[in-house]
Amino acid sequence: MISVEQFVKLFPQNKHPQAWTDALNAILPKYGINTRLRIMAFLAQCGHESNGFTDVIENLNYSAEALTLTWPKRFPQGVAEEYARQPERIANRAYADRMGNGPESSGDGWKHRGRGVIQITGKDKYLEFAKAAGKSYDDVFAYLETKEGAIESACWFWVNNGCNALADADKFIALTKRINGGTNGIDDRMARYELATKLFM
Repeated sequence: MISVEQFVKLFPQNKHPQAWTDALNAILPKYGINTRLRIMAFLAQCGHESNGFTDVIENLNYSAEALTLTWPKRFPQGVAEEYARQPERIANRAYADRMGNGPESSGDGWKHRGRGVIQITGKDKYLEFAKAAGKSYDDVFAYLETKEGAIESACWFWVNNGCNALADADKFIALTKRINGGTNGIDDRMARYELATKLFM
């Protein structure tokens, strides 16, 4: 179990610690995230991905420079300047023709942008999670933006990607790569994990 006091110490900027703690304690055990190592790893990784459980919808307000750095093939110099600071247009181009999404003109990229505390992205993942959570495709969008849905989608991703085993083995770098595809934000993730080890004795 996670106490409100532990949550507040880990995520002091969060304005709804009781509600988040209640949702975590209700949902994590259903996915086997029920040991000290698993809970600490989950909180550290999701805490980084969601900015301390405050962001459950992907922020795509990129500058031209950041677009080229993040998606060099989709936003080369010249193109990036046309899309900068336009989140909906950015999403539609960045996520077009992949992950089950249609072309840029379909609007699928924006519709299926990242949601949840480990942001699931793309129409295929939305459909898969809706089925797993017993939700209709139409209802899953709003559910992902609730505390329960944001956590459950992260738990679903966690279990489907073998994250419990990596947490059990204390392979935090490998776990980060499994979630992120690389080691972006590793210093923040590690700092959150180290704090969690002191709080969960």
